[in-house]
Amino acid sequence: MKVLFLDTVHPILAERLTGAGMTCVDETKAHPQQAIQAHPDSEGIVLRSRIRVDATLMDGLPNLRFICRSGAGLENIDLASASARNIQVFNSPEGNRDAVGEHALGMLLSLMNLLREADHSVKAGQWDREGHRGTELSGRTVGILGYGHMGSAFAGKLTGIGCRIIAHDPYRHDVDGDHGGKVTAVDLPTLQRESDVLSIHCNLTPETRGLVDRAFLSGFAKPIFLINTARGPIVSSSGLLDALQSGHVIAAGLDVFERETTSFETVASEGDPIWMRLMAHPRVQVSPHVAGWTEESYVKLSAYLADKVIAAFG
Repeated sequence: MKVLFLDTVHPILAERLTGAGMTCVDETKAHPQQAIQAHPDSEGIVLRSRIRVDATLMDGLPNLRFICRSGAGLENIDLASASARNIQVFNSPEGNRDAVGEHALGMLLSLMNLLREADHSVKAGQWDREGHRGTELSGRTVGILGYGHMGSAFAGKLTGIGCRIIAHDPYRHDVDGDHGGKVTAVDLPTLQRESDVLSIHCNLTPETRGLVDRAFLSGFAKPIFLINTARGPIVSSSGLLDALQSGHVIAAGLDVFERETTSFETVASEGDPIWMRLMAHPRVQVSPHVAGWTEESYVKLSAYLADKVIAAFG
């Protein structure tokens, strides 16, 4: 079985597939279309987020049996076309779930305790203790929107803090009572009514694109802290700015952005006044789509893919 690597991943994937008797071909430096044309007999492909796997690409690989997506999101893969061709699609959300959970918690604690502001203040020669009085997470209600691997991992990080954890996911029916009974499944109105914190962990789909907009955020009964480590287009940047201005959102931690390119390598923001306002806002903390990007997750993302492919085809 020939496996075509179109994107760079940890070498443990190629090592383990080779050990299972497969032939791994590294075409990560070639244009994807040229690589496919050079290896039309490939039965597997490996990629990350930058390459769109549509019906045309699949037609160029008539022997294709599986697609490996290193990471969690599958929005760059035409799943219907893959299913129609009996092509299995593997991803590895198990590999970076802990990284995302820890990053989301770190962002939240930084926002609530004004850590960035305090750091800048002290380094500027100031000693303003009262101006940097924090807010405790203990005793608050944390609402999780989307409860897959990432939402569950974030909930797990919260369990020792003493906060109440509620979660909404219309496609999951096993949320209630998770993590030893510490997670309560709720409907969306309850999430909006009771949350002090909103952490977003849903997939990017036509249903969720732009879901968190001005109207959605104004529906929360209390001012909230907002964290987004999922996908940028789920949150409307202009809607978030309006919610910050109106007080519906106290502060926001963003690892992902509406204007990100599909490769997640940059943001198409030149001359965009909304982006400039977002980056200048004093109550917005940001990171460059690195929530799942740790030394450990780099290995685990490929290791989990290897497990799945070998179990199915090894």
